[in-house]
Amino acid sequence: MKIPKFLRENIILKITSLNAVVITIRLVVSVFVQRLLAITVGEAGIASIGQVRNAMVMLTSTSTLGIFSGVVKYVAEYKENKPELAKLFSTATVFLISGSIVSALILFFGATYFSDFLFKSEDFVYVFKVLAVIVPFIAINRAIGGIVNGLSDYKRYAKIELISYLLATLALLLGLYTSNLDGVIIAIAFAPIIQLIVLGFVFGKTLKSYIKLKDINLSLSYKNKLLAFTLMSFVSAFLLNYIEINIRTKVANEININEAGYWTAMTFISKNYMVFATGLFTLYVIPKFANIHTKSAFKNEVANIYKTILPVFGLGMILVYFLRNLIIDIIYPDFKGMEPLFKWQLLGDFVRLCALVLAHQFLAKRLVKSFIITEIISLVLFYALTLIFIKEYETEGVVIAHLVRYLIYFVIVVFVLWMYYRNRTTEQS
Repeated sequence: MKIPKFLRENIILKITSLNAVVITIRLVVSVFVQRLLAITVGEAGIASIGQVRNAMVMLTSTSTLGIFSGVVKYVAEYKENKPELAKLFSTATVFLISGSIVSALILFFGATYFSDFLFKSEDFVYVFKVLAVIVPFIAINRAIGGIVNGLSDYKRYAKIELISYLLATLALLLGLYTSNLDGVIIAIAFAPIIQLIVLGFVFGKTLKSYIKLKDINLSLSYKNKLLAFTLMSFVSAFLLNYIEINIRTKVANEININEAGYWTAMTFISKNYMVFATGLFTLYVIPKFANIHTKSAFKNEVANIYKTILPVFGLGMILVYFLRNLIIDIIYPDFKGMEPLFKWQLLGDFVRLCALVLAHQFLAKRLVKSFIITEIISLVLFYALTLIFIKEYETEGVVIAHLVRYLIYFVIVVFVLWMYYRNRTTEQS
């Protein structure tokens, strides 16, 4: 049977379908790994792993000074303009060197503080000293990932993601087998190095055609443009993960560590199915929005994205909800306390997807003020609502706060974008 032309040529479907293959394999592997972790390290161990993963996201942002989305945007805009790319990469190199040095020094000399802050123990001081050494590799990996996304090279992106995930999982299992929770944490720390090696093998030749070392002169011609993304990354990546760490700590202190493990397990499941949206945002949405300049074209593209991915995403979430008890039995045996969290987390993630499609216009158009204001409102809402709801609904209050936060955030983003295009129309008339 011949596939209709609009389906054959729909780049969103191509990216989504390829992502679906990668995510399906990841989910199958993740089911096995998460079950093994749940049985081996328990709720407290899962909570500790959640703390480390949040810290790694924060470190990914600080080590590059948050320029990932900026690299994606400008590579998408200037991929045929090698002189302009040389200026971009020159400035990006300065940011990477600066971010890596500062992050490494803070991690190394603040290792005791970070161990106590995240784990309420000094047993993990060595982890942060290891991370201090790894920091440059984390920064380079993130920057090259931005180039892959900016070129919308979704086929190689999928290959890199899958191979990296499988190798990182093997490292994690080896760490679990040899050193239990300590080994798992070290394996998570080394995951960016594994991905960097895979990037080199899969994307090395293409990278050489875009980056000429002789053209890298450590100039700062793109300083102001990239600093905007530094600020946005600090708000979205750094502060979000800092707040999640504090919420997890609050749940552990005010309820118990097992409840913190339940919420962390729920966020792990959420992050697994949200991965497909993350790939779509960086591979398609930012590059596409960066080259759209009218309100009508923007509305048409948003409608196209919505009608393509929301039905698939919605059906998938409904399936997850009705299979929630089976999912818990398979992945997290004895984590029955997380069952009430599913409905709020799933509803919140659906609204979140709708809102984030729109909010990526802020990144694509470098609308710094709009991005920062809406993100700060979102983060403040999440933390404040959690403090309110947790008193009445305990751990379930955290995911209720997640839903309410994104409902309000969605309305705010729609309003801000409506104002943005209204002002553009006024200026042009």
